[in-house]
Amino acid sequence: MARSRTPEDLLPLTPPVFHILLALSDGERHGYAIMRQVAADTDGRLQLGPGTLYGCLKRMLAAKLIEESDERPDPELDDERRRYYRITNFGERTVRAEAQRLAASVSAARARRLLVRNPGGQ
Repeated sequence: MARSRTPEDLLPLTPPVFHILLALSDGERHGYAIMRQVAADTDGRLQLGPGTLYGCLKRMLAAKLIEESDERPDPELDDERRRYYRITNFGERTVRAEAQRLAASVSAARARRLLVRNPGGQ
């Protein structure tokens, strides 16, 4: 009998996959909207090009982290060629596990005084 996968089996996530899951945690988005959200979330430090984005989306679909959505916004306001994606329950559990893993790393860095809690208040 095959062992079921756990979110921890996929950790650590690559930065693009982590940020795509973060972008989808608010709700469904199409590719360009995901690219814009990732750029906004990272203050422009992570810019996903189409090759990176769609390569990640393909792998994330295969891993069942996300799924395509059949629901469409008002056709008058949307391009019918756009594909919309949403995070799955497994994807949500995985992004939470990665966020917790990253938080533990940040705590360790703070304990060693590599990061300060309030950078503007020094």
